[in-house]
Amino acid sequence: MMFAPEEDRMFAGRFVAPRHVAAVGAAVLLLAASLSSAAWVSRHQAPAAETAVFPGAEWERIADPESVGFCQAGLDEATAHVRTLTTTGAIAIVGGRVLWEYGDLTAVSYLASVRKSILAMLYGKYVDSGQIDLGATLKELSINDHQGLLDSELEATVYDLLTAPSGVYHPAANAASTAGGSTVGEAPERGTVPHGTYFLYNNWDFNALGTIFEQETGLGIYDVFERDLAEPLGMREFDRDRHRRNGNANRSQHLAYHFHLSTRDMARIGYLMLREGTWDGREVIAPEWARRIAQSITPVAEMNPSSYRQGPFGYGMLWWIWDGPWNDGVYRGAYTGIGAIGQYITVLPALDMVVVHKTRQGQEAVSRSDYLGIVDRLGAARCGF
Repeated sequence: MMFAPEEDRMFAGRFVAPRHVAAVGAAVLLLAASLSSAAWVSRHQAPAAETAVFPGAEWERIADPESVGFCQAGLDEATAHVRTLTTTGAIAIVGGRVLWEYGDLTAVSYLASVRKSILAMLYGKYVDSGQIDLGATLKELSINDHQGLLDSELEATVYDLLTAPSGVYHPAANAASTAGGSTVGEAPERGTVPHGTYFLYNNWDFNALGTIFEQETGLGIYDVFERDLAEPLGMREFDRDRHRRNGNANRSQHLAYHFHLSTRDMARIGYLMLREGTWDGREVIAPEWARRIAQSITPVAEMNPSSYRQGPFGYGMLWWIWDGPWNDGVYRGAYTGIGAIGQYITVLPALDMVVVHKTRQGQEAVSRSDYLGIVDRLGAARCGF
């Protein structure tokens, strides 16, 4: 993706010598482009949840993309790009209807780390009820692991685990990425980092959140998902029987909780988030919680490893957030769930859009940059932009 630096998007009128006229002209053109983008976004703000379109058994299709401000030629560019990838299914929803699609939308495969973003959604109801206390420490919850956690690690809170600066670097039951290892990036030596001070994407945190959820609610994650999300959202391919926690129990007693969903059912999850937890007049997730988990908590400038500081993402509660200078234009307020090999649920409030992308295990991965190339092209397909 190409983005202008923050200072390049701002222009303050002042006296300018003739030799700077060309530079000023470029700045004015850039300002005009920014204002054009802002005007387009303003005309296409997401409707209120009570007036929005929601799918029934099937998603309604948009017959004429230009009727919602998109040009077919631009959508065709997105299709041409996705055909060069190992994508198995992809869909873009605008205003609750299908704008663009590719591949098999009904095939079921695993979501990889997008599971974590879903767990954040499930937490809300039980945080609101007081069954889960975000301030509770691992010690207070009697959460431990093989060979024991350090005293300093036991001070980490549920909130620390949800936002990923826990300071707990016990081995996880499964790898945090296709590169292997419990974390993305090298973890500091255990016991050297106080909780709440150092972001590091760490599968031990995320798996322990599953254990905490089931322990504190007395309910299974998949049973809650079926009751609280799959049923009210009308998911078509969800099969409770194929879901179970897994991982290497010899490394950690806190196992992973992978989900297996179709592309079109994933789109319902993204659309629920776009509508801030409300589905066809029913509050499925408290709007305050839906907004809270999708706000940047760790800014991009404080992400680890240091390569993550090059953008575009900061981190919220198990969702990746477009942050800093990247939180602009079509990406203003945008956030995404990201899973290994190429699993994504992306929410773009400025476009009233949800984008979902799927691959299958065993395939060549679709890289983050290749996926974002799809999203870029969909955003650029706006007519007259």
